Amino acid sequence: MRITVNVDCTPEEARIFMGLPDVQPIQQAMMQEIQDRMSASIRMVSPDTMLSSWMPSGVQNAEQFQKLFWDNVSKAFSGTAAMVSFNGSKADAT
Repeated sequence: MRITVNVDCTPEEARIFMGLPDVQPIQQAMMQEIQDRMSASIRMVSPDTMLSSWMPSGVQNAEQFQKLFWDNVSKAFSGTAAMVSFNGSKADAT
């Protein structure tokens, strides 16, 4: 024997009928907390904040980094200033 019962009710009516607690205020509070934390995290990931944490001295560190970079590049390419031609004699690389 089969018995089928169809109940047409809203989720809130079903929750009340089954005696389950109303957790909607807790869910709203938790969602607000999650949104606040995500907003704070996004503000910390802004380019200005990241650069200020990486380079606390600002422009001075950027200039030192740039000078260090160009010094290393010039050292790397200084050995190729005088190139050898195909016949074995040295030629200027201008």
